[in-house]
Amino acid sequence: MNRETFLSAMGFQVISFAYDDVASRPEICMTLLRMLLSRYQSESSPVSLESVAEREIIRLAYTLARPLRPIDVEIHLNINHRSAVRMLHSLCTKGVLSPVTGPEGKYVVKYELQPNAMNRL
Repeated sequence: MNRETFLSAMGFQVISFAYDDVASRPEICMTLLRMLLSRYQSESSPVSLESVAEREIIRLAYTLARPLRPIDVEIHLNINHRSAVRMLHSLCTKGVLSPVTGPEGKYVVKYELQPNAMNRL
């Protein structure tokens, strides 16, 4: 545990597997590692800047583990308010996020991640 905590504190991502899984079901371990590493591989086809930003917004939502506010996206991506709202609205139309209105029900103040959002990463 101390070694894992130290490596995490140094900025490394630690992945743990049970010995039984490595010994008796290595294919599951390999599949999980491939899934994890695939996030860091570049795509072979050209990627638009908008799709990269949308994926980063989804990752931010998973990291924060709470509904996103436009200010969260503005700070994280260093963009203006209008661009952040436009991207969040685009993700809503794609079914990745759902808007949450304020107490009066007039304005959208937050955006919640939908269960199928992981498929977009």
